[in-house]
Amino acid sequence: MKNQNTVLQNLPKILGILIKENKQWKVPVVGTFAHGENAPFKILISTVLSLRTKDNVTEKASHRLFALAQTPEAILKLSALQIEKLIYPVGFYHTKAKNVLKICGILLGKFNGKVPDEIDTLLTFPGVGRKTANLVVTIGFNKPGICVDTHVHRISNRWGLVKTKTPEETEFALRKILHPKYWNTFNDILVTYGQNLCVPISPFCSRCKIRAYCPQKGVTTRR
Repeated sequence: MKNQNTVLQNLPKILGILIKENKQWKVPVVGTFAHGENAPFKILISTVLSLRTKDNVTEKASHRLFALAQTPEAILKLSALQIEKLIYPVGFYHTKAKNVLKICGILLGKFNGKVPDEIDTLLTFPGVGRKTANLVVTIGFNKPGICVDTHVHRISNRWGLVKTKTPEETEFALRKILHPKYWNTFNDILVTYGQNLCVPISPFCSRCKIRAYCPQKGVTTRR
């Protein structure tokens, strides 16, 4: 509890430092679709593609797909095989191609081609979990939500903010302790830092600008 309270009290300073540090690194791929035409749809599809896939692979696959089709109507004109070829080598590309087609069919059949802005509704779509639903709601519609992926889950536990076993447990724990003003930006800040410095194995603690605030829970080796 002491570590949790210390981090919470210093959270504005910690996040401020990380925002400055993150400027040296590339924005996570899903964030690049936050603006422009059909943003919620592109965020939805690119996040579905991103699951268990490296960011650079997701980025290239998403751009190849959107170069041919940027709407549910356009994607439904493609076959599963065509989509597979466009998104390869994302993880589970066979399944993801089928899910993309199913999602587009649902959007046209039930929502007039528009992406819904409610987490519970998005969770009914094939291939959409809480991470994806929260990203669509927060980035696509600027509504409150906390997106928790492996990076947010790992770092939140390292900071001692939570003591959880899964990203879903982390999301609900953070909802209880974080002020809503931090919800929408928490993912972007921690994901960028987690990809580049606070990595899963042997994080670069010697280079970390917030190490004075971090109890390094669960960290056994560091650089």
